[in-house]
Amino acid sequence: MTDTAVLGVRRLWIGTSWKMNKGLAEARSYVSALSDYVSRTGLPGVQPFVIPSLTALAATRDELGADSPVLLGVQNAHWEDQGAWTGEVSVAQAKDAGAQLVEIGHSERREHFGETVATTRLKVAAVLAHGLVPLLCIGESAEVKTAGESSRFILEQAAGALDGLTAEQVGRVLIAYEPIWAIGENGRPATVAELREPFAALGREYGGRTKGLLYGGSVNLDNAEDLLGIDHVTGLFIGRAAWQLPGYLRLLEIAAAHPKAAG
Repeated sequence: MTDTAVLGVRRLWIGTSWKMNKGLAEARSYVSALSDYVSRTGLPGVQPFVIPSLTALAATRDELGADSPVLLGVQNAHWEDQGAWTGEVSVAQAKDAGAQLVEIGHSERREHFGETVATTRLKVAAVLAHGLVPLLCIGESAEVKTAGESSRFILEQAAGALDGLTAEQVGRVLIAYEPIWAIGENGRPATVAELREPFAALGREYGGRTKGLLYGGSVNLDNAEDLLGIDHVTGLFIGRAAWQLPGYLRLLEIAAAHPKAAG
């Protein structure tokens, strides 16, 4: 795998999490074809990443090969290196299995598994300590949005998770803004107008200070180009639209053709 120390030179981050989907055969088929595509095109200006289910991590790693420019991640990891944590996987174990990126604080983890700002802070620190890339997910509910508190809420989530880090450490973090009302099967795609202020707030606080500011939430082939055009957006974190390989490849093409990919 590509050393994480050299990652980040590409300008647009375009990735997908498979959540609890795909068995080994489907994972291998997807990633084998993705690897061929990236090798052929080079994808200048674009940093692709894939976050499979944990059971498919090793198979995905093997299909990508040692020198793949595609970044490989896990959807969660514990902050302790080892211990009596039944059912958990440590950052050290994830790294040993081939992970280079760790997703932290997705709204589903917060809602269903008790993830808090305090645990996201512990996980970010652990991921950085092992030299991997933290992908910190933040986002507000529809109620918070209606109250006009979106920017305040997501800045507090981000600040809490990054508290105590040095400027160099913050520079190794990816932040993905995923409003809860816009994600999932029943999510409503956000308009560009709705996203301008949250990203303006993120840009004022973290623009140029982090590895990237990504948007995720009902991203699709029709809105990807417009979403990438929002000020301070430097990538997309994609769900269902990228679960089938043709959709992901098309999204990578859209990103590669975007003016931001060229600098």
